[in-house]
Amino acid sequence: MKIIHPTIFIVLISSIIGCAKNTNFSSSKEKFNSDWYFTKVENEDVSDHTFINEEAFTAWQKISLPHTPQIEPKIVNNQWQGISWYKKEFLLPHSKKGKKLFLHFEGAMNIAEVWVNNKKLITHHGGYLPFVVDFSDVANFYKENTIAIKLNNKDNPITGPKPLEKLDFNTYGGIYRNVWLITKNKLYITDPILENKTASGGIFVQYNNVSKEKATIQIKTHLRNENSTSKTIYISHSLISNDSIVKNIRSKKINLAANFDKEIVLELPVENPKLWCPDFPNLYVLKTVVTANNTVVDTEKTTIGIKTMEFKGQDFYLNGKKTFLRGVNRHQEYPYIGYALSDNANYRDAKKIKDAGFDYVRLSHYPQSKSFMNACDELGLININAILGWQYFSENKAFQKHIFQTAKDLIRRDRNHASVMAWEVSLNESWMPETFIDSLTIIAKEEYPGNQNFTAGWQSYGYDIYLQARQHRLKHYDKNLKKPYNVSEYGDWEYYAMNAGLHQDSWGDLLQQERSSRQLRSAGEKALLQQATNIQEAHNDNLKTPAFSDGYWAMFDYNRGYANDLEASGIMDLFRIPKPMYYFYKSQRDADNPNGKPMIYIANQWKEDSPLDIRIFSNCEEVELFLNGKSLGKQKPDNNRISDKINHPPFTFNLSKYQKGNLEAKGFINNKIVVNHTVKSPKKAKKIELKIDKSSYEIDKKNNDVVLLYANIMDENETIITNSLDSVKFTLEGNAELIGENPVKLEAGTASILLKVSKKSKNLKITASTSKTNFNDIISIQ
Repeated sequence: MKIIHPTIFIVLISSIIGCAKNTNFSSSKEKFNSDWYFTKVENEDVSDHTFINEEAFTAWQKISLPHTPQIEPKIVNNQWQGISWYKKEFLLPHSKKGKKLFLHFEGAMNIAEVWVNNKKLITHHGGYLPFVVDFSDVANFYKENTIAIKLNNKDNPITGPKPLEKLDFNTYGGIYRNVWLITKNKLYITDPILENKTASGGIFVQYNNVSKEKATIQIKTHLRNENSTSKTIYISHSLISNDSIVKNIRSKKINLAANFDKEIVLELPVENPKLWCPDFPNLYVLKTVVTANNTVVDTEKTTIGIKTMEFKGQDFYLNGKKTFLRGVNRHQEYPYIGYALSDNANYRDAKKIKDAGFDYVRLSHYPQSKSFMNACDELGLININAILGWQYFSENKAFQKHIFQTAKDLIRRDRNHASVMAWEVSLNESWMPETFIDSLTIIAKEEYPGNQNFTAGWQSYGYDIYLQARQHRLKHYDKNLKKPYNVSEYGDWEYYAMNAGLHQDSWGDLLQQERSSRQLRSAGEKALLQQATNIQEAHNDNLKTPAFSDGYWAMFDYNRGYANDLEASGIMDLFRIPKPMYYFYKSQRDADNPNGKPMIYIANQWKEDSPLDIRIFSNCEEVELFLNGKSLGKQKPDNNRISDKINHPPFTFNLSKYQKGNLEAKGFINNKIVVNHTVKSPKKAKKIELKIDKSSYEIDKKNNDVVLLYANIMDENETIITNSLDSVKFTLEGNAELIGENPVKLEAGTASILLKVSKKSKNLKITASTSKTNFNDIISIQ
């Protein structure tokens, strides 16, 4: 969707409200991420009062947000837990005097206590959902304001999940998402989290009677008048697509009494709507303008997508079309910085998921950032949105009350996102009493009324959608279960623990570590091909069930927390570098799909110890393989489809013996060559090449972006030398930061490190040099 320039919005507002004045202040939302100070508490006997009143806090570490309290090693099995403090001084212009002032925290781990000007305003439990602080009554306008935040990310029986030393992923810490300073008039559109009202607060958009011909957009706008007098107001909504107003509507005159709140419901009919779906993720901007006394007092912009969902038996229909969703699970962890991803880093993760051939992502096992949700909307990634939960349930009423509140807050935060298919209001892999499940599903239905709300859970009782992990059960489909069925996880555990799988008895000559789907990129060609074999087998088995979607475990390698290794079942590694099975999934998207194109990939590295069965992933109709220019024949796939679910089996060519040289695969559609891929036997290392992982999104210096840097050791033919034992030293000139181990040992021919940039990052020069072979490469960032 094209971003609308602010000046264009001014013109649009004027056209909507006619003669209404727009000279007075309406509202503002500013990032509040810079110029913070941070410290860890070494002595927990020191009182909070000491930190709150600490005047020398500018001697603490100066940081910007998002922030992690500790740069962790690559393998994290002793994640930092403790108490930390964040403080910031800031001035408020006199123009904000008499306004409503809020601080919106997108996420802070895990128990947050907030003071503004020495006044404690909130204690918030839970690190994955937002909270809002109203500091209007304590703000200063003639001297600096000071905000102090105490964070505690120790194990907590109220918020769960189970203790970190037993947890199979890390929860990290810090103010790791954005903070916003929001200014409103005293008559304003509210925040749904702060209001804490069922199916209300802020702007809530739903859709009725959706078809290709027409749709009705129902818009609930919750207003609060904190003035001492009543106000006569109007609400205007404009639906905008590609900078043009598609439709607008204006309310009748509304009287809002002093110190009173009210919800106004308007319906906006749309002819020939552009519907949202994974292939065509059409988005609109809904512009809401509130006027009082002929003056704009508040405005909000909401990105929306119009769609309709339905289950017919166990089949999923999106916009009236039967749809199968091929998907994957994602943990939001990044190397070294934990959860403290930039908005762009979250977008790049979503782009990688989409590019891999997926149209669906399960958000495991907690609410993920707004920037990732926004990317799902934009890219066309349907998601199942989850509350935090993993192998932990408590009869403690405070625990249950907290879980109920997280279900409410999750839906209130994300209800307007086009990408949400279902709400996983379930504690994953945690046996829950039926009364507890009933409470959660009732909350979800109340928070999102109507027939477009689907709940999902890993127990078959109560939920609309049954999430069953194939990898935890040998027989993963119960024929007596007739509700919609999602294979929530597959392909990892059953091959790691050897307690499932379909044909593992035929791999009796393989060791457990060779059979497993948990394979690092450095595990070698045979192990990575075996990993791909496992995934192909489990993937194809899913297609034989009535499941309407599935989710491979997992997209990226991640830290297990309690273990001294990485969970390596990802189709990309911790640094987002593809493994061969990435290309298997990429081949499952049809070549003529709006998000697809013809692709072909030789999975073998063609070294002396390479398997002689050459595996080729492709979505073409026919593949021809060449060795040193000589054709080894053409192949068509054995079976191009399983029922109505796309399935492109790999092509396999057997070579009788190894012959050094070039393998080239050509893909044909309609008897024409449309794509090719070449693999050349590796020669002696000749150079190093330094690359930046932008994933179609440019580096954003204004917003503290984080990007991955890769240094590849190559021969004269651009072939990566996967068995190099060298290491790489990264050096930086300029105002930025390299994060990670440095020097870095090569892993399968690549060394990786993080680069963090800021507004001050100009004319950067980064050099990568090897320690043994004396290769170097330089890139510059202006």
